[in-house]
Amino acid sequence: MSEVPSIFETGRPGRANAYFPSGRALEEFLPSGAARADLPLPENSELDVVRHFTRLAQRTFSIDSGFYPLGSCTMKYNPRINEAMAALPGFRDLHPFSPMELCQGALAVTYELQRLLSSIFGMAQFSLNPSAGAHAELAALLIAKAHFRDRGEQRTRSTVIVPDTAHGTNPASAAMVGYKVRSLKSDERGRVSVEVLKAALGPDTAVCMMTNPNTLGLFEDHILEIAEAVHAAGGVMYYDGANANALMGNTRPGDMGFDLMHLNLHKTFSIPHGGGGAGAGPIGVAERFVKYLPTPIAARDEDGAYRLDFERPNSIGQMRSFWSNFAHVVRALTYIYANGAEGLKKISQLAVLNANYLRVGVREFLETPYDEPCRHEFVASAQELKRETGVRALDIAKALLDRGYHAPTIYFPLLVPECLMIEPTETESKETLDDFVAALREIVETAKSDPDAIMAAPVRTVVGRVDETRAARQPDLRWTPS
Repeated sequence: MSEVPSIFETGRPGRANAYFPSGRALEEFLPSGAARADLPLPENSELDVVRHFTRLAQRTFSIDSGFYPLGSCTMKYNPRINEAMAALPGFRDLHPFSPMELCQGALAVTYELQRLLSSIFGMAQFSLNPSAGAHAELAALLIAKAHFRDRGEQRTRSTVIVPDTAHGTNPASAAMVGYKVRSLKSDERGRVSVEVLKAALGPDTAVCMMTNPNTLGLFEDHILEIAEAVHAAGGVMYYDGANANALMGNTRPGDMGFDLMHLNLHKTFSIPHGGGGAGAGPIGVAERFVKYLPTPIAARDEDGAYRLDFERPNSIGQMRSFWSNFAHVVRALTYIYANGAEGLKKISQLAVLNANYLRVGVREFLETPYDEPCRHEFVASAQELKRETGVRALDIAKALLDRGYHAPTIYFPLLVPECLMIEPTETESKETLDDFVAALREIVETAKSDPDAIMAAPVRTVVGRVDETRAARQPDLRWTPS
């Protein structure tokens, strides 16, 4: 497959469509202060531009084009009914600064999603303001800070406990708001030991951040004891909702003892994501933390009218411009309405079933360090294969690209050497899962007979093996003429 030339290389003077009569000054259309002289754009016809970006799109892997078992990211199918609802003119064309009396439908959607998320996950209230999961983590920790400030403990409550099986952004979020991070080592079962946790608790404990099921795909079966111990020490329990697809409709973080939580609407609720955005990260809280939620909160007055409530004096404030990623709010509410209570429960059950089906298939030729029933995802290890052949988890991931599959998450969580974290979600068929296992098996068998062939992968993609270190440290993101 040949490389697609840059749109700068295909442009030719005079080829651009002329939407304005020639001879008129640019200042007639733009204020002089808005114009810049250092933006040399190519001149292309509209057809050339459309074809250029269509070709690029066709080379981008997506959930619509193939299996995407990216662990912890829940890359499930995005139902088209969600897109149809988000594209309704009354939602799509609504200006965010519209007067509240003219956007009652949109406010009703926002209010209803807040209400349903609170019910599904056992929280007192949700705010839809944060932009994505890690953004909501930040909001939750700011709420914890405000809580301890009001209790006069802002100086003493300085430490956040993060298990080594927690979601990867947790330590960074804690550090961003000035907390010290104390990592908690998992036990031999891949879970938090109540005894180890109790030894880490103290008067400096502010928050315990946990993902349940954790990033090994294992449910923390001592969660009630853990929550009780943290609360007894004066701390706050935070639930990272990255893995909520494993328990939605079956159990609730609020019932486990969590005080703060976030959700990834772009994971659990089937909203498109990838490529850096756009996400949506609602934050939910127990009753005693409602006053701190970021604004605005959708409210319903006694007369049935809806409004955005900004008058919350204890709020941590607004986390982003405008009020939410509203199109995602519509998509998420559509998904809930389409599935109903029993449907949401079945989604999680099927996600667990698919993950265990894959786990049992993969363990025949790759290590599965925690070989017990998992939840939505599981981890495998290429450590033995690397010792035997030199083929690493990275090489397996590259070889999967040649076989038409997106790679799973690799090298995370860090406690599993040569880790592959695999999450099939509930939307994949048995045939797809069987084909994926067969592809993995063939890669492992080839690695044992011809390791160089796997270490050279990918060879069937547009771009072959790249230098990841150089790409990360010296990214070349701007076209320059040769």
